[in-house]
Amino acid sequence: MALEMKTACEKCGAELGPRDQVYICSYECTFCANCAESLNTVCPNYNGELVVRPRRENKEL
Repeated sequence: MALEMKTACEKCGAELGPRDQVYICSYECTFCANCAESLNTVCPNYNGELVVRPRRENKEL
């Protein structure tokens, strides 16, 4: 099962590209770097850790 690469921050709605620094939790909640920092890298939905999402080349698999 592949990681879903969401294209918008769940908190502020900022557009997120495949090569941007983006933070996710184990449930794939997705946040931009600024929002993740304001949340102290804790997912507001599940209280889990937010970690940097792996970057992907801008091409479909």
